[in-house]
Amino acid sequence: MPERMVVGAMTMPILLGLEWAHNLAHAAAASRIGKPMDALRITWGTPLVIYSDINDPTVTPREHILRALGGPVFNALLLPIALYLRLHTHPTSITRDLADVAVGMNTFLCTVSMLPIPGIDGGPILKWSLVENGRVPEEADQVVRKVNCVFGVILAILSALAMEKKRPLLGLLMAPFAALMLAIGSGLLREQ
Repeated sequence: MPERMVVGAMTMPILLGLEWAHNLAHAAAASRIGKPMDALRITWGTPLVIYSDINDPTVTPREHILRALGGPVFNALLLPIALYLRLHTHPTSITRDLADVAVGMNTFLCTVSMLPIPGIDGGPILKWSLVENGRVPEEADQVVRKVNCVFGVILAILSALAMEKKRPLLGLLMAPFAALMLAIGSGLLREQ
């Protein structure tokens, strides 16, 4: 029990630190291209990058994409380091537990953030890629909604399959994303 308490106490700074670093990487990318974020909102200790006008005409589609890529690219760069540390720790050690957390969180942040959900990284990347290729923002928003609907159905099916295969954690992780994507796809939730 004391060892689990130590691991828990050391895990939270890793989880929150990687989440903060992810968002600060977005801020750094935005600042680097000269289109900084408008605010950094902190809710329950977790940061959220804020852009007041998500369709700001002074920001090019490429700049929108670069700002959205900052966080996932940062976590993708950290992932090999975490994997290396995991590889070089004893399987039953506290350092292995911490390395596992770093691998898991970096994997989560650089993959799940790429889901095409408006408001997280994949949604703006998809939207502004479409705009860069000739669509107007309103058309791109409609495509993003349709893609969310399809992905929502797929994630709902995968969530149900995970539950059936006795993988409840995976199923419970996918279920809220499926619900969110279906809500976006059906128009119940909108970014603005």
